[in-house]
Amino acid sequence: ARLLGDVDGVLIPGGFGERGVEGKVAAVRWARETGTPFFGICLGMQVAAIEFARHACGLKEANSSEFDRSTPHPVIDLMADQATKTQKGGTMRLGSFECFVPTDTRTHAAYGSELVHERHRHRYEFNNAYREMFERGGFRVAGVHRGLNLVEILELDEHPWFVGVQFHPELKSRPNRPHPLFAGFIKSAMIHAGHATTSGKRPAGRPA
Repeated sequence: ARLLGDVDGVLIPGGFGERGVEGKVAAVRWARETGTPFFGICLGMQVAAIEFARHACGLKEANSSEFDRSTPHPVIDLMADQATKTQKGGTMRLGSFECFVPTDTRTHAAYGSELVHERHRHRYEFNNAYREMFERGGFRVAGVHRGLNLVEILELDEHPWFVGVQFHPELKSRPNRPHPLFAGFIKSAMIHAGHATTSGKRPAGRPA
């Protein structure tokens, strides 16, 4: 918290492996509990799911099976059709897939559309066995691939901007045409910065 006290937005990008994951979990928790805008991309969404399971749902040993194969609560796991494969070469989910976005979500407000197409590069997915628990806790599914029944977007109710996506929006973002979710995140961070400045929250001499 001491290191993040003057931050107006937290973005956790994609990646592989367990290095630094617990630090990412701590940053997600801080953003969730302080109302600071958060955007998680691929691994960032997965880390957000782990954090929520541990600290909001009480599943203290929740993890991704990528990081802990013996976790009793694999909120992030391999896709069902890959679980029995011992050789993982060529099994990543790659390319563009459609995503259905419910109209009553913050994500839909950013996109302005119920059906979008986003690009993927990953092997692990949100475990649907925990979907009902998450939604009861206010971490709702805001985007799905209906054909494969895969969770593509999670967003937290009662938070200025707390969105995690399994895909890579940076692959469809341009300097003169930013991806809608990046634009939404930056806008929320700017609003947060203005509030922090006017409320006196930000330490003197620290940049906005």
